[in-house]
Amino acid sequence: MAHHELLIIGTGSGNSILTPDFDDIDVAIVERDVFGGTCLNRGCIPSKMFVYAADVAYQAAHSAHLGLDTHFKGADWAAIRDRVFGRIDPIAEGGRAYRKRLEHVTVYEGDGRFVGHKSLEVNGVVHTADTVVLAAGARPAIPDIPGLADVGFHTSDTIMRVDAIPERLLVIGGGFIACELSHVFGSFGSHITMIVRGDTLLRFEDDEIALRYTELSHQRFDIRAHTQVLAARRVGDNIELDISTNGRRSTVHGDMLLVATGRDPNGGQLGVDATGVTLDAHGYVITDPYLRTNVPGIWALGDISHAAQLKHAANADARIVAHNIAHPDALRSIDRRFLPHAVFGHPQVASVGAIERDLLRDGVPYVSVTHDYAGAAYGWAMDDTTSFCKLLAHQHTRQLLGAHIIGPQASTLIQQLIQGMRFGQTVDEMARDQYYIHPALNEVVEQALLAL
Repeated sequence: MAHHELLIIGTGSGNSILTPDFDDIDVAIVERDVFGGTCLNRGCIPSKMFVYAADVAYQAAHSAHLGLDTHFKGADWAAIRDRVFGRIDPIAEGGRAYRKRLEHVTVYEGDGRFVGHKSLEVNGVVHTADTVVLAAGARPAIPDIPGLADVGFHTSDTIMRVDAIPERLLVIGGGFIACELSHVFGSFGSHITMIVRGDTLLRFEDDEIALRYTELSHQRFDIRAHTQVLAARRVGDNIELDISTNGRRSTVHGDMLLVATGRDPNGGQLGVDATGVTLDAHGYVITDPYLRTNVPGIWALGDISHAAQLKHAANADARIVAHNIAHPDALRSIDRRFLPHAVFGHPQVASVGAIERDLLRDGVPYVSVTHDYAGAAYGWAMDDTTSFCKLLAHQHTRQLLGAHIIGPQASTLIQQLIQGMRFGQTVDEMARDQYYIHPALNEVVEQALLAL
């Protein structure tokens, strides 16, 4: 048995806990997979490197309206993939090597499972600690579909490293992972069939955003809405899915299958029940505003503890946990009121705050505006006829309640609205108390604010 002062499980955002406050204590880090976590190795960063290449390919194929004679002749998948992971893989190994060089840090590699209160077994050895941080993330959720396990499907964890672009890609799911990877492979030449249970893609977005994204995606992909997968099977080199769409049965065919139906937290796999830590009905570790679990000395952060499953959320959690462990007499709480997210499909989507159907449900008095990109000079210059910014403000206080953008640079344009919400500005102050560069695309946001 080995004892440590601090035990961190997971090397994604959990790895960033080790500020100089922890230089003089005995730390153990446990990692069952590749060092650096999902975002670095098979999530946010590599996927956006693929998305950038896909954006360029899509633009090349769709620029005739600008008077440009450009054509997309195909993608060198091996070159694209190797560029991505030729840059990503050394970072993970470098982080691992750096931690192993630190005298006060011990890195244990292997599956960890709790066998008691603050007691974690790794590779047959039990490790105990005064303080434990649960930062083990999440894993792809796999639906219970007859035959699925036998067809050789991919998830977001594996599909970015395949050997070749499939001619026909089947995608189960309609969330942000499904949409981003459909954009990637569709831009590189794959025929995409998306199988979605609901009536739109991105159903967690504001209704207007989800509808617009779905309308535009219908122009690119074969989208089967209101559809359930009944069975999966492999026939030679082909994958077949038996589906039911509004009660009508049919079969779709592909060369490769991507299952993108969300991600499940890893608390159950760690056996946290042995510690007494409480999980919610969906398997997430329950924490208080200071990110403490119900067991003193055990903390949790990131995807294992809340459904947002966003790297910037996990990083914020890590800063709170690091401070609170080091400064127990000056605790800080997490503030997720203005937690934004973005979808890097085509077009981009970005969102922060309330969506309209929730305001209607809760009876909140509000005003709303939807402003097209085409109404701003740069959007007009782009000949953009589909993108827009939607804002929701409180009718009486004039506080911005929600902001939702679909279109080029959405993930960047929304940032000024996040900042305004965080620091309590009214929509009138956001609109009038600063300069907006003309004719930059951020005038879309300015004009939407003025319209409120």
